[in-house]
Amino acid sequence: MGLSPAGKNVMLDAWGAVAVWLSLHDGDPGTTGANELAGGSPAYARQLGAWDPATGGVITLAGSETFDVPASSDVTHFGAWSVVSGGTFYGGGVVSLPESFNGQGIYILDDTTSFTQT
Repeated sequence: MGLSPAGKNVMLDAWGAVAVWLSLHDGDPGTTGANELAGGSPAYARQLGAWDPATGGVITLAGSETFDVPASSDVTHFGAWSVVSGGTFYGGGVVSLPESFNGQGIYILDDTTSFTQT
């Protein structure tokens, strides 16, 4: 037996309250947060974000977050963590607009980014 949409929303809202440090990845982060970007000047760093209340079993970023991206990087996935460095990885997904960077640049994780409980 699965959760109702209301049950999924409760679970996602609790998740969104702790999974507030956002990351970018150049491959699937899996269940550990693997493939997180690093380096650059200015240096890549996780960004503090917030999530809108879940609806229909989906939680969506409340706003856009801007990241510095090192040269020779591909942004393909995002992640959500407990703290700015290290910490607990809570999950992630595929970004809506993957991008490759030849040189140092910025990537905007926009407010269409979402996490779905299936």
